[in-house]
Amino acid sequence: MEPQAARVLLLEPFYGGSHKQLLDLLSAHLDSSAAFTIPAKKWHWRARTSALDFSLNVPAGPAYRVLFCSSVLNLCELVALRPDLACLKKVLYFHENQLVYPVRKDQDRDFQYGYNQILSCLVADAVVFNSAFNMNSFLSSIASFLKKIPDRRPRKDVAQLIRPKCRVLYFPLNLADVTRLFPKYKLRCGLTGPSHTDDIITAQADGTRRSGSECRRDSSGKPLHIVWPHRWEHDKDPELFLSTMVKLKEEGLNFLLSVLGETFTDVPEVFANCRPLLDAHVLHWGFLESREDYVSVLCQADVVLSTARHEFFGVAVLEAVHCGCYPLCPNALVYPEIFPAECLYATPRQLLKRLRSFCLQPRRAREHALQADVSRFSWDVLQGAFQSLLSS
Repeated sequence: MEPQAARVLLLEPFYGGSHKQLLDLLSAHLDSSAAFTIPAKKWHWRARTSALDFSLNVPAGPAYRVLFCSSVLNLCELVALRPDLACLKKVLYFHENQLVYPVRKDQDRDFQYGYNQILSCLVADAVVFNSAFNMNSFLSSIASFLKKIPDRRPRKDVAQLIRPKCRVLYFPLNLADVTRLFPKYKLRCGLTGPSHTDDIITAQADGTRRSGSECRRDSSGKPLHIVWPHRWEHDKDPELFLSTMVKLKEEGLNFLLSVLGETFTDVPEVFANCRPLLDAHVLHWGFLESREDYVSVLCQADVVLSTARHEFFGVAVLEAVHCGCYPLCPNALVYPEIFPAECLYATPRQLLKRLRSFCLQPRRAREHALQADVSRFSWDVLQGAFQSLLSS
């Protein structure tokens, strides 16, 4: 739609991954919107300079009533450079927050990124987080974060100024029916949702599953298939993931492995070091450009594993659950908010023990029936809330 006629202005300074997924959903389903994006490269520079970029390249639109952007954008700078946008309803969406984003040493944390997010909240009209964990960790960290200022510190109630604007609106997943890609044992073990919906497919959909003997007939000969569908970066803790896989191999356990996810400029060395050690177990190694190919691998897998030290929502894990995988995730971060305790592990030793058990008896993962209503994350459920948020 031409900017002159659009009522909602959508801005994404890091147009990739989940940021891209959300903006594409909003663009496709809002009646009157105009979207402007910057490619997802060099995140730190996008956070520093995207406000100037947008101020020079977004044309004026007299019909604009709402501005929606992710927290990568310095909203303060944008509205200062473009006074015509200052009067809009300004909605700031947090995919992540820089106050608790993991760094190897706290002195490595660049103060400016978190500070910019705090300032953006102060000028926004609505501040929206993709999980309660994201919101609570951000608000509870503001006071200690601002204490890093050596003198002339701001008043102590900055978090209280922001809190009334805040709400949680889960990231919406656009999940189509994928049962056509399921292996036979997933169909026989009850891992199909209602055929007339696009909700996440889990066994709790009707509370039933086939008998263990019927499942085993199709699945007992196939080794456990583990998928790790995350960015190849240190905050996803690939060191823990790959060291665990090597231990399974050293114990002589039989399993298959798919290591998916995007790579960026600096790939942790552990991937290259462990690849030869795991060669006999690897089915897929590296990012799959085709969405169909990616979903197909998830549908063939049995267990989706997270070893993240940073996760504010977890799109990749939920997509894998939609494809019939059993999730194994840390008992921390956002995961207790989303999954039941049976899917969570507290220590690397517990993770190894669970995977060892699944390798020895793959049907224990394949016959799962999650008692969790993950359909609440679907676009069908959340669409109305987003449309209400972006109304003027």
